[in-house]
Amino acid sequence: MNLRHRLRRLFGDTLFKRLMLLMWVALVASHFLSFAAVRSLADGLGEARPMRVPAPGPGPDGMGVPPLSSLPPGVLPDGGRGRPPPDRQPGGSPPLRALWLDYLVRFLVIGGAAWWGAQWLSQPMRRLADASRSLGQAIAQRRPAPTLDEHEGTREVRQAAQVFNTMAQRLHQQFDAQGLLMAAISHDLRTPLARLRLRLETMEPGTQTERCIADLREMDALIGSVLAMVRDQHAPQAHQRVDLRALLQAQVDDRVEQGLAVRIADDSAGDAVVLAQPEALGRILGNLIGNALRHAGSAELSLLGSPGELELRVDDRGPGIPEDQLEAVFRPFYRVDGARHGEVGNSTSGGNGLGLYIARDLAERLGGRLSLSNRPDGGLRARLLLPSA
Repeated sequence: MNLRHRLRRLFGDTLFKRLMLLMWVALVASHFLSFAAVRSLADGLGEARPMRVPAPGPGPDGMGVPPLSSLPPGVLPDGGRGRPPPDRQPGGSPPLRALWLDYLVRFLVIGGAAWWGAQWLSQPMRRLADASRSLGQAIAQRRPAPTLDEHEGTREVRQAAQVFNTMAQRLHQQFDAQGLLMAAISHDLRTPLARLRLRLETMEPGTQTERCIADLREMDALIGSVLAMVRDQHAPQAHQRVDLRALLQAQVDDRVEQGLAVRIADDSAGDAVVLAQPEALGRILGNLIGNALRHAGSAELSLLGSPGELELRVDDRGPGIPEDQLEAVFRPFYRVDGARHGEVGNSTSGGNGLGLYIARDLAERLGGRLSLSNRPDGGLRARLLLPSA
């Protein structure tokens, strides 16, 4: 077993061996091809331009100069002594054209091999990046976690795939267990809270009694929000075409009937159809409008459109939120120090601290984005971006 392990490490497929083999083949191939090209060019130039030797002049008494082959060694045609001239001039440096061809062939071969090798070596990393991106979306939308092939690629790639699959499975299990635990605790808390509320209601009316009953109602609403959030996460509805304008108008009409200051200030979106879960989208709108009413007493809505995307703005004229806490308020039960006349979602504001957290969670599961910003003229603006159908 130890010998097999050593042999696998020695001859196994690794990124290092791939890179070494690729560079070796590229260098050898470039030198071979450039040598062949230059040699072929040099031979062609030699055949195209044969060496011309000037014919010797007439010798004494009008006789021609005998050929070199008939003269004794070392005797020149003019009677002098020395080495006879060669039939061809000795080759000098290769011509400039041959050098340029040599460099061009090497450049093209090495460049092509490097490009192909980069694609070859980076393909497993691209698959890992795509799977990591899909993992976040799968967890947010409560879909099965993506997996990678653990038997494909080099040893490093296979090990990374195994680690990724294990991590994805554990994350999925942890999120499921967390949601079920919250649901179980919230469900079990409702029974003692109901008994306590019944006992308080049988007591003599008084200020303290009414406050205790109000606190119990708020706790019951908090538990209801937690249970609804867990239900939405573990039993999501199917996506369907939803008219965002009609859904928004229904939300406004319900508030207006209750005497609340809610209006649509701008509607220039055109076709406002999105692919979403109706109940989840309605919960997002309700939480954003309710948050504005709770902290400012009024809400102004705007529905805008852009290519491939719809934007919903919920503006209020409240005190706003400090810039360094605009992201922190999306955490559950986060307290804003005096920015919104108390904490976001506390008893004084009538919320339960989960509205913005649930709204962003649902928005991301619908493929959208939710953000907050302070308006230049005062107040807070919530921006919901959703892909249009």
